[in-house]
Amino acid sequence: MNALIINCSPVRTGATAEITSKISTCLASKYDVRIICIDDYQFEFCKGCRSCHNTAKCIMQDDDITKIIDEFEWADKIVSISPSYWADIPGQFKAFIDRCTPWCNTHEPHAAITKGKKGYSIALRTGPSMRECNRINESIEHFYGHLEITPSGSLGLCSIEYKTDVPNRAHEIEAFCNLIKSE
Repeated sequence: MNALIINCSPVRTGATAEITSKISTCLASKYDVRIICIDDYQFEFCKGCRSCHNTAKCIMQDDDITKIIDEFEWADKIVSISPSYWADIPGQFKAFIDRCTPWCNTHEPHAAITKGKKGYSIALRTGPSMRECNRINESIEHFYGHLEITPSGSLGLCSIEYKTDVPNRAHEIEAFCNLIKSE
């Protein structure tokens, strides 16, 4: 089985990347694992033209969106790890979600990835309120639902600002990995 781990942050070396690495290491004992960082891909913003509602294809096909979708297609389990940017997912990840409209199940025709995939999410933030983490995880789960990826678990991690804060949360991260491996 295959697991795709997504660093939804534009920062490749921060706390989100550190959690991404820990999840990857933990899951590698059971899965073939790939890690991607959303900022490693180049793509345009959705234009809101709705052409994909009639064609199941985006008019902007010369960018990296299909490369990311190919990674989704490869995976059996998808773990999205997102920091909080003003109480929500980073703009780069939101732009990716918007561009996935051709695969969204709210219109016909629509493109589709293989069914049966499970999605997991981890939200982290610098402050102490779990409410913000819940909002981020709900955004990711909403996205999964429209791609017909079954939301299967989430984790909120408050009070993480730097990657040096991550080791203090290792037990929570490991428990979350064990949840993923048990399904």
